[in-house]
Amino acid sequence: MSHPATASTSTTVLLGDRPVRRMGYGAMQLAGPGVFGPPKDPASAVAVLRAAVEAGVNHIDTSDFYGPHVTNQLTREALHPYRADLVIVTKVGCLRGPDGSWDAALSSGQLRQAVHDNLRHLRLERLEVVNLRAMFDIHGPAEGSLEEPLTALAELQQQGLVGHIGLSNVTTRQIADGRRICRIACVQNHYNLVHRDDDALIDSLASQDVPYVPFFPLGGFSPLQSTVLSEVAQRLEATPMQVALAWLLRRSPNIVLIPGTSSVKHLHENLAAGSLSLPQEAMSRLDSMAAQRS
Repeated sequence: MSHPATASTSTTVLLGDRPVRRMGYGAMQLAGPGVFGPPKDPASAVAVLRAAVEAGVNHIDTSDFYGPHVTNQLTREALHPYRADLVIVTKVGCLRGPDGSWDAALSSGQLRQAVHDNLRHLRLERLEVVNLRAMFDIHGPAEGSLEEPLTALAELQQQGLVGHIGLSNVTTRQIADGRRICRIACVQNHYNLVHRDDDALIDSLASQDVPYVPFFPLGGFSPLQSTVLSEVAQRLEATPMQVALAWLLRRSPNIVLIPGTSSVKHLHENLAAGSLSLPQEAMSRLDSMAAQRS
């Protein structure tokens, strides 16, 4: 089965006040191993970014703490001056230690610095969307106050340096608390076929037309679950990644995807998920995967 490798077949969702196609691209994997240091082949990384935009992607997710600085610099090298319809989304709230550690950076001063660093490395005068990554637990959402960092970002928004503010790795309570400070333009959390803690949150956000951006589309699968996914993919003559992405697109209309890869071939395979049709039998089997254990 052949699927066109284009993002243009996907419907659009408003991210902030900008329409983006539901198939975007995440630049994280363009950095070195462990998202630390430069890639082995910078020219290939640049080629992937250019191929994504040429295929119709108009939403790229990046951050100055990927590398650090690496993916932003690659994005600038590959795509600046940027197309008018391209929305670059970045993330703040974390710093990388010399050993590659992921360290919280949520003070007002750190966030102001992070926004200016992103602006400089991307060569932008305004960041369309900035996601605040909560770092109370690096492995998943955990309660804690985001009042100081969100207030700092709201001040930068008022100054015109930030267009819209989103949240990442957050709880439902943090989203509600955050809305008392500023409009929350999107939520970016871990969610996939088997990791469905955010089911109720996704439905709630969908009713409010707030985009939900899942990451780790294949993260946390048991061997049994991986086998089921592979079997469904084989029957559809697709890859497991394509099926996992297609399921996410069908899961809710407010879901926006940012699959990452450092390969042009895999990029086109991922984008083809936007036109992969999942029959009801396949959907039923995929829906049941979350309850299965190895």
